[in-house]
Amino acid sequence: MEETDVQVRARTFVASVDISDIQSDLAPYVVAANAKVRKEELGEGESGTTITTPKGKHIITVNSLESEERQRFTICHEIAHIVLGLDSSHTEVPPWSFAKRDPNEMACDTFAAELLMPFGQWRERVPKEEPSLEIIEFMASEFGTSFVAAASRYASLADIPCAYVTTERGRIRYAARSTSLRRAGAWISPRSPVPAGSVAHRLRAAGVNDVETGEVAQDVWFENWEAGLDLWELARHYQAFDTTVALLWFSEEDLPEVERTRFGAKVEDDGGLAELTGEMSWPSGKRRR
Repeated sequence: MEETDVQVRARTFVASVDISDIQSDLAPYVVAANAKVRKEELGEGESGTTITTPKGKHIITVNSLESEERQRFTICHEIAHIVLGLDSSHTEVPPWSFAKRDPNEMACDTFAAELLMPFGQWRERVPKEEPSLEIIEFMASEFGTSFVAAASRYASLADIPCAYVTTERGRIRYAARSTSLRRAGAWISPRSPVPAGSVAHRLRAAGVNDVETGEVAQDVWFENWEAGLDLWELARHYQAFDTTVALLWFSEEDLPEVERTRFGAKVEDDGGLAELTGEMSWPSGKRRR
């Protein structure tokens, strides 16, 4: 199932219920999915499961030992399985593995994010200032989610070129990109090493819990990217889990000017002289290194 299809299904589901108090009570979603939630102590690494009774009632069980934010995400993730009709595959993929995570689980994560942080409410509440640690923490608190979930949502819905990256054990596990970055063809390869020269790489090498913001070259993170342009990187390292997350952003003016075909492929310069048009070529105003 394509990500856009999941988003449409999720937003249609959200529009069918009263979400005025959804930040503190997920009951409207649970009722709409014909489900019931139970909280029990489950095994380590087991966040939740769903069974369906012979009468069609769905019983969602979440791990009471996990944080409240994690339990809320699990409830919405399990509702996604119900609404989308997707089978579960909760086998954990080791961080060092090059195996892809199950597509059904990825789709349900996308659906869960739409439920926890509804599009309309998010756009109304997100501050318009420059991205910062304080803004991500504020949005996480507003919607009862983890810092990681809020950062990913922030990047996905940002008006400026923005990306969010999760890394584990020194390798990239997940990357979310804003619409402008997707259109520009910006790509961060999953399962590749955390790039040297990034703030995330520096924090992980230090081996302590820390948060840092710094300026790095855009082509440090993005593959096959134009050199000479900078971006801002806000990185946070969790030493106990060997996990580092990074929020990347820059202004629209600092997007590389790349010509693409109607199929999205980059048009390569053959090295010949540009055609004379009679018009002056002015500097683009982009900030170079």
